[in-house]
Amino acid sequence: MTRSLFGTDGVRGLANTHPMTPEIVMKVGMAAGRLFTRGEHRHRVVIGKDTRLSGYMIESALVSGFTAVGMDVFQFGPLPTPAVAMLTRSLRADLGVMISASHNPYHDNGLKLFGPDGNKLSDDMERKIEALMANGLESGLARPRELGRAKRIDDAQARYIEFVKGTFPKNLRLDGMRVVIDCANGAAYKVAPAVLWELGAEVFSLGDLPDGFNINLDCGSTEPRAMSAKVREMRADFGIALDGDADRVVMADERGRIIDGDQVLALIAHSWSRRGELKGGGVVGTVMSNMGLERFLGGMSLRLERAPVGDRYVLEKMRQGGFNVGGEQSGHIVLNDFSTTGDGLIAALQVLAVLAAERKPASEATTLYQALPQIHENVRFMNGSPLEDARVKSHIDASAERLNGKGRLIVRKSGTERVIRIMAEGDNETELREVVRSIADVLRGASA
Repeated sequence: MTRSLFGTDGVRGLANTHPMTPEIVMKVGMAAGRLFTRGEHRHRVVIGKDTRLSGYMIESALVSGFTAVGMDVFQFGPLPTPAVAMLTRSLRADLGVMISASHNPYHDNGLKLFGPDGNKLSDDMERKIEALMANGLESGLARPRELGRAKRIDDAQARYIEFVKGTFPKNLRLDGMRVVIDCANGAAYKVAPAVLWELGAEVFSLGDLPDGFNINLDCGSTEPRAMSAKVREMRADFGIALDGDADRVVMADERGRIIDGDQVLALIAHSWSRRGELKGGGVVGTVMSNMGLERFLGGMSLRLERAPVGDRYVLEKMRQGGFNVGGEQSGHIVLNDFSTTGDGLIAALQVLAVLAAERKPASEATTLYQALPQIHENVRFMNGSPLEDARVKSHIDASAERLNGKGRLIVRKSGTERVIRIMAEGDNETELREVVRSIADVLRGASA
């Protein structure tokens, strides 16, 4: 059975339309609750969310679904996705759910589900949830005496703050360091500035006034220009831009120059390797990771393992190969010594630890390799499957052959939006632009 609700990162869509309606969300809660109700103990699920207006509606529907099958619900309120993963384990919950559409605009929302080990659910488990939703849920309803209870947990943010601070080296402080933090008006708007301040930094906050509509709006990791400008304005030493649920991060040096996920992987791999703390003989990236990173790691006798796009697939390959560092160019950085999923704040602290220990400016510490040109373009489509069109397939094959031996070409459908993503990489930027433009034109013709 193929998945129809779940994509590369849970369920996602326009709020109050399929699949993000109260009815569907409640059924997800009922089905997931039934699958994770095992044994005789009192079962519990933890729920966090970001700051979208639709979070209230979706949270209520989830609570109804879980309590209907006899699960007790702990509601955290606004909290980063990695905090939900961590607290699922810490509170010995049977299941964790984050209500968020990550970096998408406010009008979208989604569900990310975690098992009792704090890891995102497997494709197989997601298929089982969908199968249960399709085959009727009435037989799993709890008897009146066994219905679940729901309550809010007031200290969830404090627990996460202390956990994140504990990942920073005990012998280091951020005293004297000026740091800009853009919280994307999202889930980390309270916890991220608090962590940095408590570690000694002078903190300048952006995107910390959510109103239900402004999450990711002209701010955060997908729009880091405001963060970069603030770094220059305040003459800060470092800038951090999180996305709406804080599992993704983009950083900036003291000049406001953007530091992407590949450069973060290079810095952490270099630092941890020298300390003998890097596991697996390298790091895990994705098919989108820059060839410059691969060459840099090769110069250190380390390897870059490539996974499909999506932090869950990065994590899967990390577990298979015994790696403890992995991530995506887009800013999902997974450090599984600390967390079971991407954590933007923990990743930023690891970079800040290098700056504090080596007493180097960020512009020097993070310039470890020369990135090869990568040309990206997104083609939005409304209907059909443009990548199945014969003319599109033929043109992509011809373009790949043109770059054979000189670069790479990736054309893929987004797992979270109705978008075809095109990426070409190599040494000849002019040729790359021609290839990407021609593929985009053919895709638009096929999707018209």
